[in-house]
Amino acid sequence: MRRPTIKDVAELAQVSLKTVSRVINDESGVRARTRARVHEAIAELDYRPDPSARSLRSAQPYALGVVYDNPNPYYIISVQNGVLAACRETGYGLQIHPCDSSSPLLAADLIDLVQGARLAGLVLAPPMSERMELVSELVAHGIRLVRIVSAAEDPKDGSPCVWVDDRDAAYDITEHLIQLGHQRIGFLWGGKSHRSSWERYKGYAQALNDYGIAEDENLVLPGDYSFDDGFRGARRLFALPDRPTAIFGSNDEIAAGVLAAAKSSGMHVPYDLSIAGFEDSPFSKQSWPTLTTARQATEEIARHAAYRLIAELRRDADQPLEVPPNEGFSPILVVRGSTAPPRPLQTP
Repeated sequence: MRRPTIKDVAELAQVSLKTVSRVINDESGVRARTRARVHEAIAELDYRPDPSARSLRSAQPYALGVVYDNPNPYYIISVQNGVLAACRETGYGLQIHPCDSSSPLLAADLIDLVQGARLAGLVLAPPMSERMELVSELVAHGIRLVRIVSAAEDPKDGSPCVWVDDRDAAYDITEHLIQLGHQRIGFLWGGKSHRSSWERYKGYAQALNDYGIAEDENLVLPGDYSFDDGFRGARRLFALPDRPTAIFGSNDEIAAGVLAAAKSSGMHVPYDLSIAGFEDSPFSKQSWPTLTTARQATEEIARHAAYRLIAELRRDADQPLEVPPNEGFSPILVVRGSTAPPRPLQTP
């Protein structure tokens, strides 16, 4: 079956093409009864506007861009799915744009992207969303955007965002390990260009401090948000004379790498080593044992960021849609089979 067109909608609703277009674009000046008839025809035909065609017909673009630089494919997919859900519900198209967050030409590249692809605005994922000099340059060129950022509270920096309290969730994970009886808890960083890594480290360090446990710098290792860095970091921690009894990886990929390293070293998880991750990605549920983690609603976070941006765009176009305030999300501790009390010390 061919895809229904705007002409089909107009014929079924017995109105002009221009009237259908005005209803689709939420323009004023259409009678309520006529608007209802057009919506009934759209529903009956299951008509979905083509965002690229709408942009060509209108001075207003109808597509968003998602910009990311993250080695974790599950995070990227969740962000894309969340933004795509909002776009589908509001008639916007979506363009995905991977980039190098360290590039000195990044701002120019993104400006060219928005102008060349006629994008209405951008959803910036970390770490680009946390580079305020980049954000300022994009805004100076008239680009509308919403950021997804890691923060313990609303940053209130004048730029619209959705923020995630990674610090508090990391505190909960570390506290869980401490309450199980662990005193030597390793911490494996994600990329330090990501504010989420710093926030998760701060939560870890604060929990140790609150429970009177001195932080051992030998137990804290740099790395990236990847399985390989989790595996390598774990092997380094295992080689310490007084190795940790628990390891907190900054995300589930890192934690899965730790789990692989533990098994390859003949350790029994969780009794020889407890392991915790972060984000509640498929890694956390598909491993054995399943991983204790913090459930981060990445898809929902991204969907809210897209709605925040679309609301801003519609307000600019004098269309009735209330712009929500900056919104915060708090990941929730999920205890699974990878954490348990440490084995009692063997007495001679």
